[in-house]
This record gives sequence, structure tokens and C-alpha cells, in this order.
Amino acid sequence: MTQVTVLYLKAGQTKSKKTLAKPNIRNIVVVDGVRTPFLQSGTSYKDLMPHDLARAALTSVVLQVIFSVEISYSNVILKLYFNLKAALGAGFSDKIPSHTVTMACISANQAITTGVGLIASGQCDVVIAGGVELMSDVPIRHSRKMRKMMLDLSKAKTLGQRLSLISKFRLNFLSPELPAVAEFSTSETMGHSADRLAAAFAVSRLEQDEYALRSHSLAKKAQDEGLLSDVIPFKVPGKDTVTKDNGIRPSSLEQMAKLKPAFIKPYGTVTAANSSFLTDGASAMLIMAEEKALAMGYKPKAYLRDFVYVSQDPKDQLLLGPSYATPKVLEKAGLTMNDIDAYEFHEAFSGQILANFKAMDSDWFAQNYMGRKTKGHAMIVEAYPK
Repeated sequence: MTQVTVLYLKAGQTKSKKTLAKPNIRNIVVVDGVRTPFLQSGTSYKDLMPHDLARAALTSVVLQVIFSVEISYSNVILKLYFNLKAALGAGFSDKIPSHTVTMACISANQAITTGVGLIASGQCDVVIAGGVELMSDVPIRHSRKMRKMMLDLSKAKTLGQRLSLISKFRLNFLSPELPAVAEFSTSETMGHSADRLAAAFAVSRLEQDEYALRSHSLAKKAQDEGLLSDVIPFKVPGKDTVTKDNGIRPSSLEQMAKLKPAFIKPYGTVTAANSSFLTDGASAMLIMAEEKALAMGYKPKAYLRDFVYVSQDPKDQLLLGPSYATPKVLEKAGLTMNDIDAYEFHEAFSGQILANFKAMDSDWFAQNYMGRKTKGHAMIVEAYPK
């Protein structure tokens, strides 16, 4: 399983005075990025199609720009090639290439790094990368037995062959096949793995609830202060215009403590309150070669310098990606913890990110699992405001 780790530093201000530009490699910049409001599944977006949301993000990010571009889009559960529908619906030329990628929770980042590779190799000057998910309407398939019968019927040439196949039909063929949200090799859902991970690193229920409350409180503060400037209004056909995320809901520790475990019952610690909600939404990011952006009069908002993908044991370390990826990407870029101004980690569950904090703060974990003499990157934990 993969998770997202993003490191931010102010341009030209690394404390080690090291330039991050690489010889003979183009500088790649972020020009702009937008997203629709993220909503809980089953709410205002429930009657839409994925390309409706993706189209809105694509349209917004290029309102003032006309250029030749590659479109790299992503999704996790949907596994649909909706990118062309979204691009054409957003007014892009049918001569513009587009593709869909998927890589679990990090799919949108895969779209971005694919774009980075296209620009770095000289294939493109401009890429729009993004992602969309519509958990309100996930694909539900016929059972395998039913699919096989339908395919065989389509090949049957005579009435006798068709009747012979139909005679084998059974009512249980109609049982639907729901999307697999479990990890293939363990058959565990991510929530189940998060609960076991929290237990392995002795992360208490109270710690998880406190962290979740902090996250929601900070998100609400940012929302109220207008800091979520990348959010674009979305007009739902026949309904009101959605202007903000509806899953930001600060509660109280007392109310959160009343919820029952969601995955490991009755003694688990992961609940609906300290987990992320199933989401509907879309995003788009405009990425350019630096010289192209400057020639068009755009001021880069950020530089995309380096990336690393890691993978671990899916049974016991499914959600420990940040602990492995952080030191690797720092070393690859020739940076230290002191150079970084802000860290962004994928937070699927409070227990998951807190377990990563403890792994990062453990010499034993560094020595036994990462092949390192010391933890070396516990500053993230020290910087976490209690």
C-alpha cells in the first residue's frame, strides 16, 4: 500500500545553502491548482458522474490559458477511463492526449509525477494532472458466474445453445460483486490494518481522538479564515452551488468517545470519528516547464524537485509508507530535516499517522526495519504541536 508524503521548503532558502536545481534537467513548476469542494459520499454529488467533477476542475484550472497539453488523471476505486470524457467536456481539443493512472491512495500523486516525467523528458511543456473519486457511485459488477453466462450467450449461435446455457442459470448468479476495498494478499480493509498498526505502536484511543479533533479544528479554522483558496464553487445541476467541504466537523472528545469501533470489534480503537470519510470530489494541477511558464507570464507557485515511491509488507506495514519515504526522498535531494519548512502526510486514520510518528521517533525501528543506525528524522514528531 502507498501513502503520500510531501515536503515543502521556501524557494532558495535551504539552511544548507544547497541549490536543488539539477544540471541538464528542466525545472518543473506548479502554476496553479484547484479542487471542487470535497463532500461526504451520498450527499450533494451522489447523482453525478465522475467526469462531471473532473470537468469542473479541468475547466477552472485553464480558464485563462490556451496551450498544447497532456492530461494525466487518476482514481482509486472507480478504475474508469473517464479522462477523455472530462477533457472533451471541459473544451479541450480532441488532439490533446490524455490517460488515467491508478495507484491506490496515492493515485493523484502518480498522475503528478507522471507529468513531471513527461516534462523532464521533453515530451511535453505543459501537463494537467489531477484526480477524481465518486464514492457515491462505485462500480458494482455481476457475479463471475453471471458474467460468464452472459459472455457465453453472446457467442451462442443457435436457439438450442442459448436454451442449454439458460438452463444452467441459478438465482445466486444474481448476487452482485462489490468493489474490493480489501488488500489482495491479506483480505484486510485499510481500517482493519490501521487498527492493528495503532495497537502495535501503542497508540491509544484517546490519542487518536485528540489528533482527529485537532485536524478537524485546524481545517475549520482554515475554512473560516478563507485559507482554502484552491476550492472552486461547483453548481450541482438542479441543486444549489456547493462552496465548501462538508466533512469538516469539529466535535468534542466526549462525543467522540461514545462511538463504537468501526473495524475490530469490540476492542478496536479506530472509529468513524478518528478516520477520514469516504469522499466525492476532483482536483487539477497545472504543471509546466519553468521556461514555458515564464514565457507565458506566469509566476510559479512551487517547484517540483524530487519524488520517491516505497512499498512495504502489506500485512504489518501497510500504512507505514511515510516512515520509509521521508528519509529516502531527503537523501535523494541531498537535504536534511532542517531544510524543510512543512511536511504533509496522508492521514487516512489518526492511528495511522500517529503510528508513523512513533516509528520515526524510534531508534529500534530504524535499526531493525530501515537499516539505519539512528532514527535521524524525529524532528517531525518534535515539531508536532501538542
